Amino acid sequence: MLAFVALVFLVIGLIHFYLYKRLLRDPLRPGRAQQVGAVVATGLGLLLPATLIGTRTGHLEWLAWPGYLWLALMFYLLVVLILLEIPRAAVLLSWRTASRTKEVARNKTDGSQSVTESDISETGLLESPDPLAEAANDDDGVARRLVLARGMAIFAGLTAAGITGYGMKTALGGPQLDRVSIPLAKLPRGMDQTRLAVVSDIHLGPLTGTRHAGRIVDLINSVQADIVCVVGDLVDGSVAELGRFAAPLADIESRYGAFFVTGNHEYYSGFEPWLEEVTRLGMRPLRNERLEINGLDLAGVNDLGGAQHGDAPDFGKALGDRDTSRPVVLMAHQPAAAHQAAPYGVDLQVSGHTHGGQMAPFNLLVKLEQPVVSGYGKVDGVPVYVTNGAGFWGPPVRVGAPPQVTVVELRTA
Repeated sequence: MLAFVALVFLVIGLIHFYLYKRLLRDPLRPGRAQQVGAVVATGLGLLLPATLIGTRTGHLEWLAWPGYLWLALMFYLLVVLILLEIPRAAVLLSWRTASRTKEVARNKTDGSQSVTESDISETGLLESPDPLAEAANDDDGVARRLVLARGMAIFAGLTAAGITGYGMKTALGGPQLDRVSIPLAKLPRGMDQTRLAVVSDIHLGPLTGTRHAGRIVDLINSVQADIVCVVGDLVDGSVAELGRFAAPLADIESRYGAFFVTGNHEYYSGFEPWLEEVTRLGMRPLRNERLEINGLDLAGVNDLGGAQHGDAPDFGKALGDRDTSRPVVLMAHQPAAAHQAAPYGVDLQVSGHTHGGQMAPFNLLVKLEQPVVSGYGKVDGVPVYVTNGAGFWGPPVRVGAPPQVTVVELRTA
């Protein structure tokens, strides 16, 4: 554990040193401004672990807004600057090439000789390992280097700030409603067009406020769902801290009821009190169990992360020994649960957890852990639908993955 914490601190430190170098040290001449920039970079580097630790433990929650916004801005500064490294290197190489060519030409002119490609090669034109050092040999080189560094810093800053601002507006603007129709071969005709309102990752917490759950409930109620599936990560805090934020969930309306399964964040927040609270609010937790609704089985399993807290998923208990002539819809927080559900002939799994990646291009990394990041896919033959989630975790920023409540309409084949 200590080794992991040390690694996290090392990575944070290296990222902030890189940002300091590209955004402050390179664009500024040596002096007081660089020294102030170093202090600022150090402070921002310390802000991140303080925010992550403080919000998890319930202390220093006032750091949430500045800390998480800096996390998002830092991420996009890093992405933009890395993308700019290739054109930066190309410009520096072209300057070095032009400078060496002029030097060779001047030397040859002094000796009344013509310049050839072999002359340029012999002078070491393409052999200098440090173009910045070459450019700094004269005042013109220093000036050009400063212009390039300042242009790069300004472009990266404006781009990252614009993306972060857009993502913040998207994340805080409320979820959109998406609809998808999925056929189930064994679905009884009487259950054709059954509407499942699937919502996940509401993440009630210090940044969401009291309106967050209310507008999600209003959106769910607007579709007149037959079944409401809340597939985990409802909260980021204790019942004592966030119970009042969850109160609007008592107003969820549906024909056959609202059902809940745990996500990994429930285990960080005290899952047992929250199970009692969601029950009090009118939702039924499905704890490795299933029930039959007019010829359709609805099953739910505890989150995969529950195993570390003595509350592991039990797919055999939830799905074994059932009437296989009936279709079964499985509520499981993580799409990866489909690997363990596959032997039981699950007809559809509804999940969340991924946030659709939340901040592109982070979705590319999520793909390394989860078999489906957003929307419909198949995992070991199991049809899986993954909703983006209605809230956010950490930074109140969403880019490329807007918050979402999904209506899954079940159709007879």
